[in-house]
Amino acid sequence: MAAVLGLIVGVVVGLFVRPDIPVFLQPYLPIMVVAALDALLGAARSYFERSFSDKVFVISFLSNVVTATLLVLLGNQLGVGSQLSTAVIVVLGIRIFSNVSAIRRFIFQG
Repeated sequence: MAAVLGLIVGVVVGLFVRPDIPVFLQPYLPIMVVAALDALLGAARSYFERSFSDKVFVISFLSNVVTATLLVLLGNQLGVGSQLSTAVIVVLGIRIFSNVSAIRRFIFQG
């Protein structure tokens, strides 16, 4: 319940405060959001599978975001930033849809 309340408070504060994102973070923010969404849906899936661990979730969340961001940073340094960004989005997108599909099966099978 505390996590849901924190999420609601965070969204409401974000809507009213309208934070400015630094220019150097703007290319990486979409990748960070997709990586965070992947970790969140993975946690939801493990909750339905009765194998959720808060420690695993926090480590997964942080490592997903950092790894995805570093891959895009490396791609930018090598001059192939858009291609590597696309690859990261595709891989994380596949994982997101896989997790959503598993969650849907758990919900509708009862």
